[in-house]
Amino acid sequence: MIESFCFPLMPLVGSVYLHNDKRRWIVVSNPSLCSIISKWLGTEAWIRNVDLIAGLREYAKDPDLHTEWKNMKRVNKMRLAEYIETLTSVKVSLDAMFDVQIKRIHEYKRQLLNMLGIIHRYDCIKNMDESDKQRVVPRVCIIGGKAAPGYEVAKKIIKLCHAVADKVNNDPDVGDLLKVLEHVHSETSSAFENTTWVFIPDYNVSVAELVIPGSDLSQHLSTAGHEASGTGCMKFLMNGCLLLATADGSAVEIAEEIGAENMFLFGAKVDEVPALREKGTTLKGSLQFARVVRMVRDGYFGFKDYFKSLCDTVEDGGDFYLLGYDFASYLEAQAAADRTFVDQEKWIQMSILSTAGSGKFSSDRTIEEYAQQSWGIEPCKCPSDFQNIAFHAVLTWHYQPCILIWRLKNQ
Repeated sequence: MIESFCFPLMPLVGSVYLHNDKRRWIVVSNPSLCSIISKWLGTEAWIRNVDLIAGLREYAKDPDLHTEWKNMKRVNKMRLAEYIETLTSVKVSLDAMFDVQIKRIHEYKRQLLNMLGIIHRYDCIKNMDESDKQRVVPRVCIIGGKAAPGYEVAKKIIKLCHAVADKVNNDPDVGDLLKVLEHVHSETSSAFENTTWVFIPDYNVSVAELVIPGSDLSQHLSTAGHEASGTGCMKFLMNGCLLLATADGSAVEIAEEIGAENMFLFGAKVDEVPALREKGTTLKGSLQFARVVRMVRDGYFGFKDYFKSLCDTVEDGGDFYLLGYDFASYLEAQAAADRTFVDQEKWIQMSILSTAGSGKFSSDRTIEEYAQQSWGIEPCKCPSDFQNIAFHAVLTWHYQPCILIWRLKNQ
């Protein structure tokens, strides 16, 4: 009775992963990469049948492809650097690792973990001698996202970003090894050369089309078991960006496709999380974690009273999202990323394999599964007379190469 009268459409509801449109995130956003893929595959058919992109695996160690890939990445980093300079009046080094986390600001997405990691890096540099500083891998650390108007903790995380920026940018002991750039409206910070932290305000799709192709490393830090899918990392994957991620959401499937050895995975597994939470106040983070949280709590970055409640969310049994437990593993993953970036041949090979393994995450597959499992309709080829298509008004030019267009009956 419940099925018949209350939920008659329930049998039509199915579970299909959301994926991304390669025409938007490669063909339009990254034309240099599009040209390379077509050249090395010897065809543009991969735009219509993205499974063909797996053919790049055959050339993952080819030095000529490595050269073209590196040049492509540098062109995209240059575009992003120009945008950053326009936005902030700050020049960034193209030789630095462009390290990105762009997501809605939320506790479970753990932008706070990223910030505490930056504080740890700053603290380490402060205690290094000059010879050790020479071995620091330069980074441009970029974070973007928006917080809900009533989400107080998210607002405090953003405030911490700016507080850390004010401290680090004016510390003569650190110099150019680490600079944290805050940008709100028209305010800017001083120029720097090596490691940089950039907060991008008003993050949106247009900005993403610059940031994603120009990224070297993308962070996906959600506590295991909290990310339903996560299409963001798929966009980065398509563009050859290496992923530093927890075993959560679509990162699990991505690891199956490209191999966990081509990612930087860390943190508790989803089946470990409930038991870890049950430990409550007996669960302690690493000494490094305790130190960086204490720096914030003691007012090292100012606003001592304001950040007290933020620190309470990760200490004294309140660490629901397990930042303390995952912190040591997170630092190890970051160190592995640093070591790999120094070995550019290995880094580029992993980048090529990332793009080659992205075919499964195309929206074409999503639409095809919906058509077969839920809609019960058959595909038809795009006709030459585009004006006769009922959906013409909502189709944009970059969808025209699509092999499948779904036509409703009686239209």
